[in-house]
Parts: sequence; C-alpha cells; structure tokens
Amino acid sequence: MHTSSHALARLLGDWSTGPGPAHRRLADLIRLLILDGRLPLATTMPGERDLAAVLGISRTTVSTAYAALHEQGYLSARARSRSRTRVPPGAGSQPEPGATGRDLIDFSHAAPPAPGEALHRAYRRALDQLPRHLPRHGYSQLGLAELRTAIARRYADRGLATTPDQILITNGAQHALGLIARTLLRPRSRVVVDHPTYPHALQVFRSAGCRIVPVPVTDTGWDVDSLSAATRGATMAYLLPDFHNPTGLCLPERDRAELRLGCPVVVDETMAELALDVDPPVPLAAHHAGVISIGSAAKTFWGGLRVGWVRTDADLVQQLGQARAGTDLGTPVVEQLACVELLGEIDRLLPDRLADLRLRRALLLDLLAERLPDWTITPSAGGLSVWARLPQPTSSALAAVAPQFGVRLAAGPRFGIGGAFERFVRLPYSLDAAEMTAGIDGIAEALAAVRAGRRADTPPAALA
Repeated sequence: MHTSSHALARLLGDWSTGPGPAHRRLADLIRLLILDGRLPLATTMPGERDLAAVLGISRTTVSTAYAALHEQGYLSARARSRSRTRVPPGAGSQPEPGATGRDLIDFSHAAPPAPGEALHRAYRRALDQLPRHLPRHGYSQLGLAELRTAIARRYADRGLATTPDQILITNGAQHALGLIARTLLRPRSRVVVDHPTYPHALQVFRSAGCRIVPVPVTDTGWDVDSLSAATRGATMAYLLPDFHNPTGLCLPERDRAELRLGCPVVVDETMAELALDVDPPVPLAAHHAGVISIGSAAKTFWGGLRVGWVRTDADLVQQLGQARAGTDLGTPVVEQLACVELLGEIDRLLPDRLADLRLRRALLLDLLAERLPDWTITPSAGGLSVWARLPQPTSSALAAVAPQFGVRLAAGPRFGIGGAFERFVRLPYSLDAAEMTAGIDGIAEALAAVRAGRRADTPPAALA
C-alpha cells in the first residue's frame, strides 16, 4: 500500500504550529498516525522531496523526521527503496509502561467492565445447553435461532417490530460493518458519515476505497437539513444517532422523523442501551424503511463478548450470510448462547449498570472541572464518553506525550478526516475511580509538558 504526499498531508492536518522544532512535531504526529492505524502497517511513505514540497517545508525537516522514526522503529526501508510504516516489537500489543514503569491507564478505549456475576452465570447456563448442539456441525452462518429470536424480541421491546429472519449474527459490530461494506460498497462509492465518528468505521471505508463525505455533529447535535442533503445520491450513510461516539449526543425523536434519507443508511446502535439522561431512543429504522441497523453486546455487557448483529430485511440477511463465507463460517456457539442469557436478564441488569455509569461520569466531570477547568465538555446524554474541547489545537501532541505520564489517549483527529478535531479529545468514563483520578492527573501533567515544549521522546526531568 502506498500513501501520497497529499493524502499524508490531509491526515496530518494543521501540524505546523505548536511547541518544539518542526521535525519533532512531524515525527511525533506520523508516529501517532501509525499507532492509531490511520497509517496502516507496511504503507510506503511518500518521498522526502515530494512531501516537503506539499507541506511547504524544507527537505531537511522531512529527512530528519524520517530519520527519527527509523531510529524509533516506526519506519523501515531497504537500500534504494522508500520507507514503510511498521511498529516496533511490543508497541502495538499490550499497553506499554509509562514513565513510572507501570502499565498505562487506558483512556483510548470506551468499554465498560463486565457484569462479573451475571457473565459467569450466563456462561454456565450456556455450557449447560451446549450438549444439545454437539451432534450438529457447529457452524451457524446466520446465527443460532434462539439468539436471532432474542434480538428480534429486544427490537420489538424498543419499538421496532422485528422477526428472527431479519437478524444476522456476527462477530461484533465491527465485523458487521465490514461485511456490509464488502457486500454493498465499491471503490469510489460515496459514503456519508457523522463528523466526528467512530474511527474504526472510517478505517473500513478507507480500506474499501470509498469517498467519505463528513457532515458535522456539533455540541448542539445534528443539522438535519444538511444531513438529509448530503445523503442524496450517496451510496450509503453511516450514522450513530444513539449516544453518538465520541460525543455521547442522542438524535431527538422529532429529528429522527424529519430526516429525509436519500440513500441506504447503516445505523450503529452499539450504545443504544446506555441511556443516562434521556429515555431510550426508538430505533431509527422505526421511522425509515430500508435502514440497516447494527448492534453488539460489547458496550451493553462486555467487550470480550464478541457477538454482534445486523437487523435488516430478510433478503439482505441472506445475501450477507452468503458473503461472509469468504471470511468466516459463523460466530462461536457458546458465546451466542451466553448472549441469549444476558439478553434475557437485560431489564434486570441495565438499571444498576446505568446508575454506575452516571456516577463514573459525574466523577470524570468533577475531575475535569478541578484539574482542567479551561476544557469545554460537550454534554453527553448517554454512552461511555465525553468529548472535550481544548483551548489550543494540541490533541495529537498531548496524545503523543501522555504515555510518559502513565496515560494512553485517543487524539481527536482519530475521529475525523483531514486532520480535523485537533482541539478535541475523547475521554471515557468507563474506568474505575482510582484509574480515572490518576489518569486525569496524568493528562493535566502531560498537557503542562506540551505547553512547555516537551517532545514525545523526551524523558521527564526527574528521570533524565
């Protein structure tokens, strides 16, 4: 895979301002693009001269940045060949230690802890039911009938009549989106997205060679007229109206009805059950025929339960089921059975989980008000995170430096295209109180270091 100078410049966004020499800022941001997955591994980098011309800087600045990335292990090259992206051993797997030698506090993932006792009980019951499945071959291309029925029933409870033949079981919502994209999209397809949006969805559409059309989501929500206009003539739209990731906003019921969708729409409902300040939303598909809904157990129950689903018309379910045979042969049976059990208990489990999330969110907001009072927080109605606006465009620099202070962050531009959202960072409130407190302290210290001009690979003064 090759990235052009212009494509890399779009990913870098407005990188030219900030503390420290230009070559350090450039190297730090390219490294962050690699770690975020916005620059895929083994991507051939643009030539130094060409990149320098596009960025309007000297070739020496680019060559010095590339040399630093080679030294750190993020670029590799053979003689007389261009540099390629890579990740040094250990950097892309488990969270690396921070400056103290301890594992990093991970603010880069918005994922809840497992409901321990309920999860154990669900798996025990799943194993009790397993013997009746053992005489069969174990492959379930569309999913187990009992799970498809349970999910259809949950949609009906949420206000959308659904039959089991409208449900396809997948290995998580990301698998569902990838399967839809491979089936319905082609290179150069025009895909409308919320902006900001879920970064792994952007990766799916980029990998498919699509043209991505962003429609802003501001701290007041969606502009329904702009969104409706953008969908006209598009191949597909991908929306997160239910406690939007990363902002936590929810599209009001009135706006759902007033949307005028001019193309097929995939609605990501992975956060739909996590209503903290408003009533649980009725699915968008209840207002618009042809909406393809995707969901998963990851945010409602636990990220390690890799079960997702697609809710659409029965014909497309069959088409997607046939298409998945090229990549996998079905979702594991035990996990599906465990998900059936958890869905059966959802009305009992959710109140306590939502009350716990409200407490965690309140703690995070208090910590931000105390330690980072000049940050502005978009008020979230649910989900697992808040979207914080920084006074200066230093999100990527902050994410690059934060591991030295014991924290892993997802920079704001990860959630957008063209280097947007350099003034923003997503902060999950799914961590426990001790981690959240220590993490915000680390972020505040990292921000002070960025403002003082520290580069990403400069050790803290106490350890220098």
